[in-house]
Amino acid sequence: MSLCELFWPSVSLYVKYHSYLIHIRKLIFVKPSEILSQKISCNEEDQFDNLDKHTQWGIDFLERYAKFVKERIEIEQNYAKQLRNLVKKYCPKRSSKDEEPRFTSCLAFYNILNELNDYAGQREVVAEEMGHRVYGELMRYSHDLKTERKMHLQEGRKAQQYLDMCWKQMDNSKKKFERECREAEKAQQSYERLDNDTNATKADVEKAKQQLNLRTHMADENKNEYAAQLQNFNGEQHKHYYIVIPQIYKHLQEMDERRTIKLSECYKGFADSERKVIPIISKCLEGMILAAKSVDERRDSQIVIDSFKSGFEPPGDFPFEDYSQHIYRTVSDGTISTPKQEGMKIDSKTTVGKAKGKLWLFGKKPKGPALEDFSHLPPEQRRKKLQQRIDELNRELQKETDQKDALIKMKDVYEKNPQMGDPGSLQPKLAETMSNMDRLRMEIHKNEAWLSEVEGKVAARGDRRHSSDINHLVTQGRESPEGSYTDDANQEVRGPPQQHAHHNEFDDEFEDDDPLPAIGHCKAIYPFDGHNEGTLAMKEGEVLYVIEEDKGDGWTRARRQNGEEGYVPTSYIDVTLEKNSKGS
Repeated sequence: MSLCELFWPSVSLYVKYHSYLIHIRKLIFVKPSEILSQKISCNEEDQFDNLDKHTQWGIDFLERYAKFVKERIEIEQNYAKQLRNLVKKYCPKRSSKDEEPRFTSCLAFYNILNELNDYAGQREVVAEEMGHRVYGELMRYSHDLKTERKMHLQEGRKAQQYLDMCWKQMDNSKKKFERECREAEKAQQSYERLDNDTNATKADVEKAKQQLNLRTHMADENKNEYAAQLQNFNGEQHKHYYIVIPQIYKHLQEMDERRTIKLSECYKGFADSERKVIPIISKCLEGMILAAKSVDERRDSQIVIDSFKSGFEPPGDFPFEDYSQHIYRTVSDGTISTPKQEGMKIDSKTTVGKAKGKLWLFGKKPKGPALEDFSHLPPEQRRKKLQQRIDELNRELQKETDQKDALIKMKDVYEKNPQMGDPGSLQPKLAETMSNMDRLRMEIHKNEAWLSEVEGKVAARGDRRHSSDINHLVTQGRESPEGSYTDDANQEVRGPPQQHAHHNEFDDEFEDDDPLPAIGHCKAIYPFDGHNEGTLAMKEGEVLYVIEEDKGDGWTRARRQNGEEGYVPTSYIDVTLEKNSKGS
């Protein structure tokens, strides 16, 4: 056997392996730079970053709109608050029933304030609806959207990281395969050199051959490993670009579309929040218009008239002061009336001091019990006050009656069921309630008597006025030129005409030189004691001179023939005024 024959198997194996390496390099081996360029050419990472920025912009825009809604809510709340403060500022503070508005213009304004208060409430409803339906929903959806976006982005990054890991494994196996191929080439070259070297020993050639076989085997294993990793990478890459990433992009697209739909719904809810209250706001405005139409100027005028109507009769004409009576008295000294007139004149001068020193009974506002019957007020106002008091006392009496009935029922229950309570414990409260009822009944009776007196005086004053007009017509024929009355069965001596002095409620503050003139005469129907200061006592049937008629307070000022003056109850006398007297 020759040397060549001994090494032929190794040579043939090398030739086969060398040709195999060339084929593998052509068909399988790919440079790492080429794979990287192929990965970059897909530009998937850049698109993923763009989607990341776009979805973040969408969330930022959603939160910006939520901030806009929040500021609108604050505006509505502040507007409603200011409206309520305005209404509260101009609403009347009613401390008592007397201060309640009665004029239609005032009532209309207060109705407008009530409608404006309701309008403010509707603005609060708008703010609440926007806060609950729009702002709150946006904040909840924004939180969910951030969570979903974060999950999708994490899935995309994980998929990219997994693909990068597969690529690194494939690249490592490829580099290892490349390295083993180079080592196999070196082992082949070493074996060829030793095999062609005649000086090399057989042991060196065998060692080189074994090394070549080892490197060739390792290259085959790395080739298989690289091929498996390459196939796995290609599969994962296909799955990444055709399944995983499109699915993630689809989820991001659906998320962004839902965000857009949510914004559209919130835009609509923003408008619906106010559109829902428009009918109620329209009713508020219609209520304001109705309040404006309810203003009645004639009714307001009538309320003013009723409020300030005093019940006093207008003053009459001033009497004619006949100074020529002194001349007539000189000529006709023998008349019957002359001595009486002179006597009356002397008496009136002597009583000037007494008239000046007296205080008018109603010149000052009475204190204490004098105010209880409202006698210091004009008749009409007094009647209204008394009627109001009677109504209040009736209401209080009704409350006490209801309380008494409740206590009686409770007492019956306690008597039938002793375990629920002691019937004797209700007796003090029941006695107190009965006492209050008696007191209220007495008050009601007393005020009703005063009311009847006022109403009777108003009616009687109208009758007296009518009768006095008739008496004036009758007495006109009995008056003599001298100022005295002619002899008649019912003749009354008239005092001489006095110097006119206008009397009013301030007589006790202004001093006159002459006493008031007589404007008529009266006859006492009932006796009167006249214990109070400023009053004049009289006996039944006594005739007095009237110097000041009743002004609506129930008193008439009169004078005796001796000059003593004072007030007597109008209802106790029968008054006859002269034709030309004041107030006739």
